[in-house]
Amino acid sequence: MRRDDLYITVPNFFRCPISLDVMTSPVSLCTGVTYDRTSIQRWLDTGNNTCPATMQVLQTKDFVPNRNLQRLIQIWSDSVARRQLHAEPVVVPSQDQVRALIKQLDNGSISALTKIACFARESEENREFLARTDGFLNAVYDFMRNAEEDIKLIEQVIQILELMISKILDNKPLLESNCLSTIHLLLQRGSSDSQIQSVRLLESLAVDGESKLKIAEMEGLLVELVKSLSKEKDPRLIEASLSCLITIATRKRVKTKVIQSGTITELKILLSEPNTIAVSIIEKSLKLLETLSSCKEGRAEIWCDSVLLQAIVKKVLKVSSNATEHAVTILWMICYLFREEEAVEAVVSGNGMTKILLLIQSDCSPAVRQMSADLLKIFGVNSKSCLLSYDTRTTHIMPF
Repeated sequence: MRRDDLYITVPNFFRCPISLDVMTSPVSLCTGVTYDRTSIQRWLDTGNNTCPATMQVLQTKDFVPNRNLQRLIQIWSDSVARRQLHAEPVVVPSQDQVRALIKQLDNGSISALTKIACFARESEENREFLARTDGFLNAVYDFMRNAEEDIKLIEQVIQILELMISKILDNKPLLESNCLSTIHLLLQRGSSDSQIQSVRLLESLAVDGESKLKIAEMEGLLVELVKSLSKEKDPRLIEASLSCLITIATRKRVKTKVIQSGTITELKILLSEPNTIAVSIIEKSLKLLETLSSCKEGRAEIWCDSVLLQAIVKKVLKVSSNATEHAVTILWMICYLFREEEAVEAVVSGNGMTKILLLIQSDCSPAVRQMSADLLKIFGVNSKSCLLSYDTRTTHIMPF
């Protein structure tokens, strides 16, 4: 990564000790050493039980995302990108020039659109100026309608609209099938950044029941949105897609369509992963699953899937208080509120009773405590007559 006058030095602690490349998904072993997820997973999958850097025998092969390091790497990467960008002169047009560029949009000028996108990226003040300029948004909408399948062009349009969405007072033109088709196309063929921008734009458009239903009824759009949850995708895209699905899946008709698009299967894959995904992704996955479990179609998929139920149980007390609350709410609805016996058996066999007993004695919220007590009744345990005692190896449940 070099120009004649630009040399990039990579900090050593950004490099994976195995691959020596900059880490894209840093995770830490129990020894405290951080590796890139792909490299350490490959090391462990080949039967190794030691830390490659220290050669210590691993007490556990679980690893957790190193979010602080990932943030530092992202900040550094952004800084490098800016330095490279500014290595070539970038001239941001003036407001008077932008007015002239907007008129050129009527003639389909790609160069004008690119310069306007540069202007919009520069500052909040510039975006406010564009929003106040007569004819700008209509010109962008017309440009999008006529863009057909020019991906690079569409990416520029979506970038402008995503930057401008908080300034747009009337979202109806963006809910036309042409705009939604454009977003659908980018989710299929766009760059990772443009896909993220598309999903964020979708979420911003889902402001009421009517808009959520329009998004859900756009042919193929939900399917592509669910595909964005694949564990192979950019974590930023996964998180943006989860947020968007949570936002739109509030109406019953939309929930049903989200479920029919295969969402619960993708959530099971995410939640069944070893500790390799960000806490925020786990929290949002459980939140979406909680939302979908409030309708019978969602519960029907969850209660008969013992692998998914046990994955939910494993997140209790292991990820965060938010994740625990979402997980317990799902279990409470399935096992207590709707009394699905197969689900109860799967939860108990997955060590769920021990987890709930631990939880009820922890510093949890009153709502979680009450749901835990309800679950213990279903499990046939009196929460007031149990004591948890610990030793260094195992947890025993002992009656008074």
